[in-house]
Amino acid sequence: MNSRRRPLNLQRRLLLAFLIVLAACLLVLFIVGWVAAPQFFNAHLDRLARTGADLSVLRDDLEAGFEFAWVMGTICALLVGCLVAATLSLYVSRRVFQPLAELSSVAERFGRGQWHERAPCVGVTEIDRLANSFNVMAGRLESIERRRLDLIADLTHELRTPLTIVGGYLEGLTDGSVEADPELFARLSRETHRVRRLVNDLQELSRVEAGNVPMHRQPVAMHRLVEEVFAKFRYQLPEEGPALLNDVPLYLPTVWADPDRIEQVLINLVGNAIRYTPPEGKITVSATAGAAAVRFEVRDTGIGIAPEDLPHVFERFWRADRSRSRLSGGSGIGLTIVKRLVELHSGSVAVTSSPGQGSCFSFTLPMFANHTFSSKSDISTS
Repeated sequence: MNSRRRPLNLQRRLLLAFLIVLAACLLVLFIVGWVAAPQFFNAHLDRLARTGADLSVLRDDLEAGFEFAWVMGTICALLVGCLVAATLSLYVSRRVFQPLAELSSVAERFGRGQWHERAPCVGVTEIDRLANSFNVMAGRLESIERRRLDLIADLTHELRTPLTIVGGYLEGLTDGSVEADPELFARLSRETHRVRRLVNDLQELSRVEAGNVPMHRQPVAMHRLVEEVFAKFRYQLPEEGPALLNDVPLYLPTVWADPDRIEQVLINLVGNAIRYTPPEGKITVSATAGAAAVRFEVRDTGIGIAPEDLPHVFERFWRADRSRSRLSGGSGIGLTIVKRLVELHSGSVAVTSSPGQGSCFSFTLPMFANHTFSSKSDISTS
C-alpha cells in the first residue's frame, strides 16, 4: 500500500518559492554574464589595439585570465548569494509562519473551552487582519457561551421556586398536614400557570432569536391594534386597576409590520407596565410619525427603574427585584422577546425611567408609505 506524500506546510512552501526565485535570478545573471562579459572585454582590447599597443601576444592569455577570474567571481557570488538568500528566506518564512502557528494554537485552545484565548497581533497587515477577525469571532462565541450558562442557571432558578411550592403542597396533602381547599388549588394552579408561561416564553424566545418566526407584513393601523390590545387587558383587569389610555392618533400613517407580532409586542409592554403600576396609576400608549418611521411609546406612572438597571432591562431573566417580579407573574423574558421582534421589523427599542416617576418604553416601526416592494406578492407574503 503506497503511503500518500504529505503536502508541504506554508513555511516550506515560502522558503522553496524564495529559493526558486533566487535560483532563476542567479541563473539569468550567470548566462548573461557568460555571453556579454567576453564581448565587452574583447571590445576593450580592440580599443587598446587602436592606440598602437601590440596585444597580439598577450590577447589569448588575457582572455583566458579574464574567463577564469569571471568564472571564479561568479561562483563566489553564487555561493554567497545563495547563502544570504537562504538565510533571508528562512527568516521571512518563519516570520510569516510563526504567527499563523500561534493562531492555530490559540484556535485549538479556544476549541478546548479556553474562551479567554485571543490571537496576538504581530505587525503584518494581512496576518493582523486575520487575527482581529478571529478575536471578534472568539469574543462573540465567548459571549454566547456565557449567555448559555447564564440561561441554564437562570432557568434552573426560575423553575426551582414554583416546583418547590407545588412539591411542598403535594407533600402536605399526602401526609395530611395541609387541608385541601379552593384557595390551595388556586395557588397550585397559579404556580403551574407560571411554569407553563415560562416554558411558552422560552419557546417563543428561542424561535425569535433563531429567526424562525414567520413574518406576514402588511399595512397596519396602529390605533385600532392598540384598542384591541387594551380590550384584552380591560377584560382581565379589576375595576380598580390602572387606567389604559390610547393616545395613538386615529389617522396615524400605517406601518409596515406583522400585526400578530406587533400585538405581541404591545401585550408584553402593556402587561409589564400593569405589573408595576399601582391601581390609581395610568398607562398611556402614544405615537409620533417621523420621516420614515413611526415612534411608539408605552408610558406608565409606576415604580420606575433605577438608572444602573436600565442597560439590563432587555436581557433575558433580568429583574431589578426578583422576588417582587416573581410575585407579579412575569417570566423575565417578555422584554427580550419585544426587542427581538422589533428588530425583526428593522426597528429599535429604548427605555427611559426614574425611580418613583414611572417608565417609558419606546419602539420604532417603518412606515408603509416608505416601503419598496420587491414583487407584487410582497404585501401578503413578506
